[in-house]
Amino acid sequence: MNHGPLADSVRLIIFDLDGTLIDSKYDIAASVNLTLADLDLPTLPPEEVFTFVGDGVKRLLRLSVGEANEARYEEALRIFRGHYLAHCLDTTQLYPGLDRLFDGRDTRTKALATNKSLEYTLRITEGLKVKDRFAAIEGPLDQSDLKPDPGMLWRILERLAVQPEDAVLVGDSTNDVRAAQTAGVYSCAVGYGYGNRDKVFALNPDYYCEKQGDLLSLLFG
Repeated sequence: MNHGPLADSVRLIIFDLDGTLIDSKYDIAASVNLTLADLDLPTLPPEEVFTFVGDGVKRLLRLSVGEANEARYEEALRIFRGHYLAHCLDTTQLYPGLDRLFDGRDTRTKALATNKSLEYTLRITEGLKVKDRFAAIEGPLDQSDLKPDPGMLWRILERLAVQPEDAVLVGDSTNDVRAAQTAGVYSCAVGYGYGNRDKVFALNPDYYCEKQGDLLSLLFG
């Protein structure tokens, strides 16, 4: 694991979204519980919902509804969409200090690769006024396209005509590190998000940043 400056060759920084750029967990948990209440199902402690984040909205709702209520899953998915679109910007913000990434001083190309549905991703990045800072934004085409599958990363590299060795993926989870390693791009794990640090460390990412300030130091020196 490298603790020095980012490789000089890197000219494309690909970011994960939830737990990496934005703290969105409270809005997600609130929307899940509004959905469960509408279905007359027991609501969940927010801390439990937080552990469901990272593998896409379908898994989030399946886990939240629970195996005993599997028959309500499709209805839950439909109801959640309305709640989350209405509430996805209630408390969600960029992590402190990370607005520095988008103030125009850094000329490297930036992209987004997230397991979050594109509909929510575009609403949030537009609301936070960072959408236009990304040269490419990729969400999952289907369940098989979720990270750790590298498909999103490959599409970004192809669209922007960047070689894998000239890019880094910054993310908070094992899904991110594994996707980066499969795609052949540098991996940078962050410790302030939602991922399991021990599991992330076990994958030996190229870079590790415990705090937002560490990430800024890595990217900007």
